[in-house]
Amino acid sequence: MNSKKLSKVPEKKLKIVKELADLLKNKKTILIASIKNLPASQFQEIKKKLRSKAAIKVPKKNLLFRAVDSVKDGDIIKLKEHFKDSTAILFSDLEAYELSVELLKNKSPAKAKPGQEAPRDIEIEAGPTDLPPGPAISELGAVGLEVQIEKGKITIKKSKVIVKEGQKISQAAVDIMNKLDIKPFSIGFIPLTAYDNENKKLYLEIKIDSEETIKNIKEQYGRSLAFAVEIGYVNSETITFLLGKAASYEKVLSVLIKSEPEKKVEETQTPENKEEVKIEEASEKSGEEK
Repeated sequence: MNSKKLSKVPEKKLKIVKELADLLKNKKTILIASIKNLPASQFQEIKKKLRSKAAIKVPKKNLLFRAVDSVKDGDIIKLKEHFKDSTAILFSDLEAYELSVELLKNKSPAKAKPGQEAPRDIEIEAGPTDLPPGPAISELGAVGLEVQIEKGKITIKKSKVIVKEGQKISQAAVDIMNKLDIKPFSIGFIPLTAYDNENKKLYLEIKIDSEETIKNIKEQYGRSLAFAVEIGYVNSETITFLLGKAASYEKVLSVLIKSEPEKKVEETQTPENKEEVKIEEASEKSGEEK
């Protein structure tokens, strides 16, 4: 029964299923990425750039599911839940994180369209523009920008956020951004889900922000270094600070020792000791007179 069904499947499709199954078995990382709203030209450009790092496929869902089922791996089968419309699947020997970073590095700036939600606060900065006086003055004023004419060009007097993060972008704001060549969006492959074939681990909702990660690492390093110095933990990172700390303590102690030696001697003498010293001094004096 099954053989009859398989015999009805075109040879071309069987070949695609086999190719996908081989990739699923043999590649370290299987990553699903969104290609929604990505122009074909941009898709081909990214595919070309990543040719040596990943095999990129956009198979029909039923063919991919056949390939996943044929692998008979209980973990890989979970990928079926995350393969949606407008998604591509990448097969690579890179780590999932490395591959995701490569995808994000290959994103390109894109213009805004009316009705889109702003990915961040969109700010028009103060300064000169290349716009000549004319209709642009009223258009800039319509979004709340203060302008003036300098050397025959429009200058924006004060920086202003024209669309806040999460707000829908108006046609007026789009027109201004186009005139000023502001591209608030970026297009490319967006990593969604990855499967590590070696560790049999599925990574969901991939979010990578390299700048924020570096910032957090620096902050954590600063805190840990200060704590290590405070408790006197010695290693190659803390030794310079610990030596400096010891030197400063040594200077303070030397000043204290030099300024109060006599006072410390006096404080160690009791009234009885002082009286004995006086008797001894008197005896020595009388002996000298004799």
